[in-house]
Amino acid sequence: MHRVIGEREFDETSLSADGARAIYRDMVRARRFDERALALQRRGWMSGYPPFEGQEGSQVAAAHAMADDDWLLPTYRSNAMQIARGVPMSDILLFRRGHAEFRSDHDVPTFPQAVPIATQIPHAAGVGMAANYRDADHGVLCYFGDGATSEGDFHEGLNFAGVFDTPTVFFCENNGWAISLPRERQTASDTIAEKAEAYGFEGLQVDGNDPLAVYEAVGAALDRARDGEPVLVESLTYRQGAHTTSDDPGRYRDDEPDLPDWRTRDPVERFEEYLRDAGIVDDAFVETVREDADDELDRAVETAEEADDADPADVFDHVYADPPAALRAQKESVLSAADREE
Repeated sequence: MHRVIGEREFDETSLSADGARAIYRDMVRARRFDERALALQRRGWMSGYPPFEGQEGSQVAAAHAMADDDWLLPTYRSNAMQIARGVPMSDILLFRRGHAEFRSDHDVPTFPQAVPIATQIPHAAGVGMAANYRDADHGVLCYFGDGATSEGDFHEGLNFAGVFDTPTVFFCENNGWAISLPRERQTASDTIAEKAEAYGFEGLQVDGNDPLAVYEAVGAALDRARDGEPVLVESLTYRQGAHTTSDDPGRYRDDEPDLPDWRTRDPVERFEEYLRDAGIVDDAFVETVREDADDELDRAVETAEEADDADPADVFDHVYADPPAALRAQKESVLSAADREE
């Protein structure tokens, strides 16, 4: 059976005051990044962007629960996780401007973002199998949204993980919507977490807007996974904005969602209020965190703008050692069109 983990008091967690401040700091960094990236896209700085406002508590706390050598398999919406893990903001911005994903020198064990839905889930099982073959002791955390659970890759990845006892945590961030499709239109299961039972391992739900609960749940799940027991974690949160900048949620979503307040409340405000009440942060700390985040973003945008334009040929040059005729023709067509635009 799947378990449900709800709101935690600070003294019920293994997190120190410094750890709580670090999570809050990264939540603010992620929120500021999301706001700046959305503004940059709106003025044509990048072609598209997938906002994650409202999901910072879930993503950042999950990232903090990982060990330094654990592998992250992210998607296009898990930018908060990558930022919290140490991927430079400039790398993420440059990726959105057509560059290869990792431009800077960093040793964060993370895969490239998976844009096709759910393709990273079988990869995560494979990374876990590789860890077993090599007698490595790191865990693997695979991030995906609730929409990915409707793909065949979800079944295949979890089935392999269960059969081969991979050290994998499947972290499903259920934000209520797969673009315009609500969760109840995707599955007849009462929860996503209970789907783990079909694959022979544990599933659990967690309040995704409570960073303390997420930190504890994902940390415990990773401990189990490293011992050869995969876990499916369903983090219940809410997508405050659009699916992407090309989406209009007003066409399919009511302004007042039929969800409890804990799931729709702003996680940054909620956590800040909690930490203030606990005497862990004060006005000076909060203001410094916000200023530091803005300064970091200014530098990241400057770094991205100083980079040379992306070369369209890069899209084709790292796919095949010997490209087939159809791909060569496609490359010639794209480069010809780019030359005409210049």
